[in-house]
Amino acid sequence: MSLVEVVGLAKSYKTATGQVDVLRGLDLEVTAGQMVAIVGASGVGKSTLLHVLGGLDGVDAGTVRIADAQIDAMTDEARVAFRNQRVGFVFQFHHLLPEFTALENVEMPLRIAGRPAAERRRRAEELLARVGLGNRMTHRPGMLSGGEQQRVALSRALAAQPALLLADEPTGNLDEATAADLQALLRDMHREHGLTSIIATHSGALAASCDRTLRLEGGRLT
Repeated sequence: MSLVEVVGLAKSYKTATGQVDVLRGLDLEVTAGQMVAIVGASGVGKSTLLHVLGGLDGVDAGTVRIADAQIDAMTDEARVAFRNQRVGFVFQFHHLLPEFTALENVEMPLRIAGRPAAERRRRAEELLARVGLGNRMTHRPGMLSGGEQQRVALSRALAAQPALLLADEPTGNLDEATAADLQALLRDMHREHGLTSIIATHSGALAASCDRTLRLEGGRLT
């Protein structure tokens, strides 16, 4: 069964020098439970594709279905609700809130969703313990290493139990050994949480660990 179905996706941006067509009639189908790598040159549109899939950006043309939701037809408000409930994001730069602890950062999606305090704390503690940060929960991001910060970001992405995980260069800002550890953790969490994962990456090792690798070139996937 397909969790992600994209048909004829087009997305462009206006710049000072004119219009840039990033995605041009792109098609994509991802079966539920798959871990898919998207590779391609810098600036080719990998991040744009993930932003569209996650409801961060709208589309110029085409249809985007995630599970039973057609997100290209949603209002901005509906897309926000869909994203908060069904999609987890991990970025190259963790985007943790510096004034909050690791535990509070992981709780944040559940706080936004209005979950009870005890439930939020229990879920965040479980996730942080699973990624090896059980003794670092009260530390703020500035007190954590780059790899630890990405583990917090991954935990935050999974807090609301999403169906789809989108990761944009999740190991791109890490040294080789730390990147290898995070790669293994991504694979383990993908399996344990029954996720469908789409990962944009320049890492050959990370791409090789996925079930499928697709190349984005000329606005389309091959």
